Amino acid sequence: MGEPEAGSEFANGAAAAGLMADTQYILPNDIGVSSLDCREAFRLLSPSERLYAHHLSRAAWYGGLAVLLQTSPEAPYIYALLSRLFRAQDPDQLRQHALAEGLTEEDYQAFLVYAAGVYSNMGNYKSFGDTKFVPNLPKEKLERVILGSEAAQQHPEEVRGLWQTCGELMFCLEPRLRHLGLGKEGITTYFSGNCTMEDAKLAQDFLDSQNLSAYNTRLFKEVDREGKPHYEVRLASVLGTEPSPDSEVTSKLKSYEFRGSPFQVTRGDYAPILQKVVEQLDKAKMYAANSHQKHMLAQYIDSFTQGSIEAHKRGSRFWIQDKGPIVESYIGFIESYRDPFGSRGEFEGFVAVVNKAMSAKFERLVASAEQLLKELPWPPAFEKDKFLTPDFTSLDVLTFAGSGIPAGINIPNYDDLRQTEGFKNVSLGNVLAVAYATQREKLTFLEEEDKDLYILWKGPSFDVQVGLHELLGHGSGKLFVQDEKGAFNFDQETVINPETGEQIQSWYRSGETWDSKFSTIASSYEECRAESVGLYLCLHPQVLEIFGFEGADAEDVIYVNWLNMVRAGLLALEFYTPAASSWRQAHMQARFVILRVLLEAGEGLVTITPTTGSDGRPDARVRLDRSKIQSVGKPALERFLRKLQVLKSTGDVAGGRALYEGYAAVTDAPPECFLTLRDTVLLRKESRKLIVQPNTRLEGSDVQLLEYEASAAGLIRSFSERFPEDGPELEDILTQLATADARFWKGPSEAPSGQA
Repeated sequence: MGEPEAGSEFANGAAAAGLMADTQYILPNDIGVSSLDCREAFRLLSPSERLYAHHLSRAAWYGGLAVLLQTSPEAPYIYALLSRLFRAQDPDQLRQHALAEGLTEEDYQAFLVYAAGVYSNMGNYKSFGDTKFVPNLPKEKLERVILGSEAAQQHPEEVRGLWQTCGELMFCLEPRLRHLGLGKEGITTYFSGNCTMEDAKLAQDFLDSQNLSAYNTRLFKEVDREGKPHYEVRLASVLGTEPSPDSEVTSKLKSYEFRGSPFQVTRGDYAPILQKVVEQLDKAKMYAANSHQKHMLAQYIDSFTQGSIEAHKRGSRFWIQDKGPIVESYIGFIESYRDPFGSRGEFEGFVAVVNKAMSAKFERLVASAEQLLKELPWPPAFEKDKFLTPDFTSLDVLTFAGSGIPAGINIPNYDDLRQTEGFKNVSLGNVLAVAYATQREKLTFLEEEDKDLYILWKGPSFDVQVGLHELLGHGSGKLFVQDEKGAFNFDQETVINPETGEQIQSWYRSGETWDSKFSTIASSYEECRAESVGLYLCLHPQVLEIFGFEGADAEDVIYVNWLNMVRAGLLALEFYTPAASSWRQAHMQARFVILRVLLEAGEGLVTITPTTGSDGRPDARVRLDRSKIQSVGKPALERFLRKLQVLKSTGDVAGGRALYEGYAAVTDAPPECFLTLRDTVLLRKESRKLIVQPNTRLEGSDVQLLEYEASAAGLIRSFSERFPEDGPELEDILTQLATADARFWKGPSEAPSGQA
């Protein structure tokens, strides 16, 4: 099928024979590892704020374990195995044993990097790119280390059992297992292994018909002896089948017939994990700073107990109203990037402390937002009726549990709240600081004369881009909706579609959301709209003044921001899979689309030239003509941005798909020859850094901050010390939950028959 770097010789655990896996599917031994610095932020907290942050952090870390069950069938077992190994022997002690077993230093480092990768991504698939990664050492060497370890001597049956369950899958690179995906396209545990895109669409229609959100659900299909599918929609909750007080969820827990297929709505997914989340949220409530925080936590507790997204929405409403808290946090089933269908949320929880100096700049941006919204290239009718002034703070992250850490966030994701109540924006300052740190020799695809400028201005330009992306990108634009009573939120007579010159022909009906309607392209399309807004508005002098840039400095910030985007568009090719013609990362797909738009603008604005590197291997150079950003780049972006917004506002899925998928197509057509360039990008790629996070520990009524060194071993230690009271219990919980559903990912010959 033309995927040059993933030959079938690596399938079926061939790494066991000593064959090393392709570099696309390993984490390199010299991978960058950075520590999140939040010592100063933590020092400034009062004792009560520290206790609040501590219990919220505990809730987040417990909940983050659910991500293992949302990623792959084997991930919970791999986590349990690693945790047992490193609880019995820390990385230094295990190293002595590994070397005695005949491993080289390189072999052992490869194992540490693999373990750190599993902890960082909460599973054995990269959170950024959704590609599987496997240990970069022979399987039999790893087996010797595991079966001869202290953990195996203490609990021989358990450790051997875990290895037998996950050892083969840990190394296996069969085509279907290389990426997350649905049906034949990949592996996912949001759906049973026999589900297809058609099943996902049917289930979405069913959920819409019952006014149920997909955010906290998984879908399981069983086929009876007559070949008829039975579907189970399972909600995440502490409560299962036991009778409970009436809530908005209780009445939905029953059997349905939908378009000829039986559906059963159940709950109790991740129950013992969510029980621990709820216990910690309850403790955090005692240290809440105000009534908004108390009400918010009470609703989250109700949401996780009952399985109610409506309760989570109510909690989010209080969260939006809690303006400018010292300790900021959010928790739940939030982002839908990793559901192959695009509507189920991955669990995440973060706790962070406000950075006052940087927040002041963002607050000035918020104060100018209403004026800046008028600069966006669509008619006023396509903007929200009233700008709901949001919070915008720069935060230093203390805890971010889930599969990865973003640089900025705009939440909540619920369309109805965003349109009527508002939202919050956060820029994660200490995460950005880690992301900025760029070594000159690792700066690929840039001209030599651009590199120093890039290193100097990448940080400041990224602050500007993140601010605009979150506040005025995700925060802008209106969805045209007809509610359940038939009323419209726009004037059907007077509002004209600027692309067609006609009245509005399509809109969102009651119960439809952006995610449910645009499904598989929703995340990436929206990231593209937000990134485009950032590029477009950074050209505005007022924006640059807010961040303290004028004159030549302002010009440099603009240039580096645009240059960073076109370079990112080229780097994005790493996240495209030619064999499936699919993108694996929403943000990177968005950046490639923007690169295509700017290349299409022509007039030499952007050029990509294949070259040969000093090592004699293929290379490439990206050039941006800074003299043409305003004259050529801005009008091209303006036209594109208007189209994106109009198609989004009107819910025109067919038009939106045609536009977006057209630009996102990767071919080898000249002049760019992107498929050939992709090989060059893979050859020169640098792995994303791993980030080590601190722990908080309660000593009496005092909260201590525990920090760790920036290395794979330090990252492993941070996880070994994360659950001091109940580590073994959590491993048992994870393996029991995984085992209870394991049949859903067995091969067709092993799949059980019988009723759902």
